[in-house]
Amino acid sequence: MIRMSIPEIAQTTGASVLLEGAREVTGEVVIDSRAVSEGGLFVAFAGERVDGNAYLAPAARAGAAAVVASAEVAEDTLAAARESGCAVLRAEGDDCEEFMLRLARAWRERHPEWLVVGVTGSVGKTTTKEMLAAGIGSQRRTHATAGNHNNLLGLPLTLFSVPEGTEVVVCELGMNHLHEIERMAAACAPTLSCITNVGTSHIGLLGSRENIARAKAEIVSGMCSHGDLAPALALLSSGDFTPFIADGFARPAGVDVVLSGTGETDEVRAGAVTLGETGCATVELSCSDGWSRRVTLSVPGRKVVDDLLLALALIWRLGLDRDRALDAIESMRATHMRLDVQTAPSGARVIDDSYNAAPASMASSLDVLSSMACEGRRVAVLGEMGELGDEAARLHGYVGAYAAAKGVDLLVLVGDELADEMAEAARTMGLSEDAIERFETVEKATEVMGPVLGAGDVVLVKASRAAGLDAFVRGVLAR
Repeated sequence: MIRMSIPEIAQTTGASVLLEGAREVTGEVVIDSRAVSEGGLFVAFAGERVDGNAYLAPAARAGAAAVVASAEVAEDTLAAARESGCAVLRAEGDDCEEFMLRLARAWRERHPEWLVVGVTGSVGKTTTKEMLAAGIGSQRRTHATAGNHNNLLGLPLTLFSVPEGTEVVVCELGMNHLHEIERMAAACAPTLSCITNVGTSHIGLLGSRENIARAKAEIVSGMCSHGDLAPALALLSSGDFTPFIADGFARPAGVDVVLSGTGETDEVRAGAVTLGETGCATVELSCSDGWSRRVTLSVPGRKVVDDLLLALALIWRLGLDRDRALDAIESMRATHMRLDVQTAPSGARVIDDSYNAAPASMASSLDVLSSMACEGRRVAVLGEMGELGDEAARLHGYVGAYAAAKGVDLLVLVGDELADEMAEAARTMGLSEDAIERFETVEKATEVMGPVLGAGDVVLVKASRAAGLDAFVRGVLAR
């Protein structure tokens, strides 16, 4: 929740005050009129499906101290607000997105006591964020991005929801276009940050991996000191764009670079990684000051070791007890729909990784599938990946070929032409025709495959969120 006067909000954001009404906002900032609370602020976005401006009056009647319009406000709406004692503002340029970011920045500036940690990257953002929240939270009052609140709207909502008394705020920053992370970093002003990697997510929108690296490096632009703690950016030394980001963005901005990886000169290092029967990694960790510890994670996959290294680098830089932080991280469970292993009534174990996908994360999840103990069949249920542009066909082909190379017993592909690309590549790599199943819809895949998955089978379900494969998971778990 926030506490700001209407004149302060207008001055901070450039919004026009159409009706003074209440003098102060003392509640939650929301973009859904159904979530309005007494004394809160409702921001009306003119969406493609729902126009929030149609709900200004109901929000006022529900107890909002102020509402923010993104279009001309009708007289009957003003009358309803006047009757409720609700202030009415109109966002500058009718741009509620910019309104939210400006307000968030002002609210952040009012809380210099917060130490903000920023997390971005193509793959592994959420896992790294959760590790940081668990590790730091073991020793400091910590608030972290919830769910998918990692965009231009979610980041402000994260800052507005920070509880009183919080010491550390962990912010996840996602993006689709250049300058989005720059705008979010300006709002949250992190002191410690990490970039998990530079992959191919959104390559269809940004055109090249170098542009993706530039977009991720924008996090540096908002970084600042916190007391005696200088800004620092953690990177994986093995990343092919690590020198590009470190030398081209971080160091010129006065941001220290902390390298992690498997090299002798890395400040945070991982030894040999072994995957157990559940696909969870055991790794020997060490730091350049002589500290070391063996860790066994409860989240499956080899890739999460990279996320752990980045989290550990920032936890160490923050001056926290690393052993105590790792105790908390070891007990973490997978985030919902992200390598979340559940057992269906049929006895099949389902690896639910249906939240999102990119070529690198597809390969990593297939590695998890192949590493887990399995008495039945290893089944990969894969859907299409979005935002790959002209590279889509080629990158889907790589995924199909990789699935075949990993030796899956059954490859279930859901979608249209891009699913065909995966199927054709799998055949080219030698996967037999009777080991490939193709479905155009999730419903059909669930109807046909649900009844044939049984005890001993291990089933990976992964695709971009738009593919809707979470419905497949729900269908299988309901049987």
